[in-house]
Amino acid sequence: MRKTLLIIDDEKDMSAMLKQYFELKDYNVMLAENGISGIEKAAKQPDLILLDINMPDVDGLEVCRRIREHVTCPILFLTARIEDQDKLDGFSAGGDDYIVKPFSVSELGARVAAHLRREDRSGQAPHRLLLDNYFMIDYTTHQVSNSGEVIPLTPKEYEIIELLSTHPGQLFSKDRIFDHIWKMDSDADPNTAMEHISRLRAKLAAAGCKPYIQTVWGVGYKWVK
Repeated sequence: MRKTLLIIDDEKDMSAMLKQYFELKDYNVMLAENGISGIEKAAKQPDLILLDINMPDVDGLEVCRRIREHVTCPILFLTARIEDQDKLDGFSAGGDDYIVKPFSVSELGARVAAHLRREDRSGQAPHRLLLDNYFMIDYTTHQVSNSGEVIPLTPKEYEIIELLSTHPGQLFSKDRIFDHIWKMDSDADPNTAMEHISRLRAKLAAAGCKPYIQTVWGVGYKWVK
């Protein structure tokens, strides 16, 4: 099945060039020339999004934050910004990769293909995850164990470990974790996510597990691959 890409960029010449390139590679391509249009078209659930950061109405970081609640596909930022903090901001907003302009179109095509292959593999993920021959997450029974001993977790703690472990290496800010886990609880506080992660780590450490949940200071958390 042909994959669908959404390109959100206010540079029309750039978008037209990328559209032509990816259509020659047998992709379906949708274009959005500003952030608002991009948010609307993201609702069509493309397989991957190429997102410019510098746009006049709603910048790419804000677009990414708005669509991450209902879009799970890879989001690759296209930008002229090259500072480390810019990259951290992009990952914190929910982006998966960062391509600095000017870039090689062939390299961009290779990165797009790599992300889509990774998504295909994750879609075929088993019902259980076994790490280091001892640590197991059973996504069917919602149980986590180490060396055969079940680790007692609250429902929210399990949801956090499921979210992070099914997206290995991907950064999640505390706000993004909060939005995902506590989205139906309007009375909760975003700091609740940090408290639950702290307790979860303590339980895993007490059970003799390796530190699979890594803190990226000033950005958030990720599951160590």
